[in-house]
Amino acid sequence: MTDRIIAACDGAAKGNPGPAGWAYVVADAAGTPQRWQSGALGHSTNNVGELTALQQLLLATDPGIPLEVRLDSTYTRDAVTKWLKGWKRNGWKTAAGKPVANQELIQSIDALLEGRDVEFVYVPAHQVGGDPLNAIADRAASDAARTQQSGGGDAATLPVPAPVTPRPVRKRAAPQSGSVSPAVNAEGGAARTPPSVRTLAARYPGTCPCSRRYAKGDPITKVGSGWGHPECAGTVG
Repeated sequence: MTDRIIAACDGAAKGNPGPAGWAYVVADAAGTPQRWQSGALGHSTNNVGELTALQQLLLATDPGIPLEVRLDSTYTRDAVTKWLKGWKRNGWKTAAGKPVANQELIQSIDALLEGRDVEFVYVPAHQVGGDPLNAIADRAASDAARTQQSGGGDAATLPVPAPVTPRPVRKRAAPQSGSVSPAVNAEGGAARTPPSVRTLAARYPGTCPCSRRYAKGDPITKVGSGWGHPECAGTVG
């Protein structure tokens, strides 16, 4: 007996709008990919691709089995979990009184969700070590958009996700001679001045109890038994 189905769906548009496509990948309860499908949409938008991918996934899975849908589109997730009831109540108009975009697709998805146990899980796209099912669906949708050809198959023919390059870590510029480096907190980020600390401009340069110097005119406050950086207030005894 199958406990649940885990799947991911994604859409793509080269130019948005531009050549578009959709894709989904279906896995077993352990998250192991079993099959996938993709399709071309001609000239369309990324949102249409995302919605079509979800629609096609719902059509291709057993409505009697709980389904976990992983997706990187907050628009698709929110359309069917947050905004749908309000749109239906308002006669398929937005809060601004405008017709809901992609209404037919959303109505189709609404009907397909009726009576089903479906959980939507948002997963960030294009992340090092990100969700593997999302990465496969992303690649399949992108290929369908680029080639305008449909695809599909089993675990042996899964599209290979494009490698994700880690984002370079920006290094802080070294402080110039005579300047004072900002305080850092326990996580390594710049410390913030507590909102209740009262400061005054230093009349003379000096050294904070944290051992870092401050210049004439810098904001200072009482730190322990002396004077120092406002962000050090309450952190130095």
